[in-house]
Amino acid sequence: MVIMDLAYLGMVLVVILVSMTLHEAMHAFMGYFLGDDTAKAEGRLTLNPLKHIDPFMTLLLPLLLAMLGLPIFGGARPVPFNPQRVRHGEWGAAFVALAGPLTNLFLAFLAFGVGVVSGVITSGGLIQNILVGQIISLVVLVNLGFFVFNMLPLPPLDGSRVLYALAPEGVRRGMEWIERYGVMVVFIIIMIGQAAIGRIMAFATNGIIQFFCMIFGV
Repeated sequence: MVIMDLAYLGMVLVVILVSMTLHEAMHAFMGYFLGDDTAKAEGRLTLNPLKHIDPFMTLLLPLLLAMLGLPIFGGARPVPFNPQRVRHGEWGAAFVALAGPLTNLFLAFLAFGVGVVSGVITSGGLIQNILVGQIISLVVLVNLGFFVFNMLPLPPLDGSRVLYALAPEGVRRGMEWIERYGVMVVFIIIMIGQAAIGRIMAFATNGIIQFFCMIFGV
């Protein structure tokens, strides 16, 4: 039982590292594509996970959530970029922010599609309890968790950049003040609103999975 638990946590860790590395790398690539080489200059335009991981947000938090059976989410070291150097102004910054979560959404969609084609995912999105099914399930759930969590419109999460592009000046100033405290704000929000965030994420994740089922006809 212990060996199985360790094997499961090992799979969770691998999926987290791959998913979060691609998430952060796409932030960097999008920023570079839109004219800002800040991430490249700081060595973040890479698929090397060691350049992106944050010990708490990338490793400890997701693993703890996995052990507790809660929706898995997390983050990584923010990819630096200069909004003043990105084309299209605030919308350019929003595109940079969206690149990460949308990568996770695509990975979840791709894994779900592989599961359907291979017969691992059956009617209603049920996943067969075999090793391949467990891996596909992890890829889907981890990436949807990263997508939903990072799209929350709370600084410094990615969703806040989209809100920032739409918000009036007064709201922007408030968001900038909150963003100065970075990960600490996210940590406090998680601790205070863990149950509510869990419900929101579970609801959103289930909704997306049902949408995938509709697309693939299962």
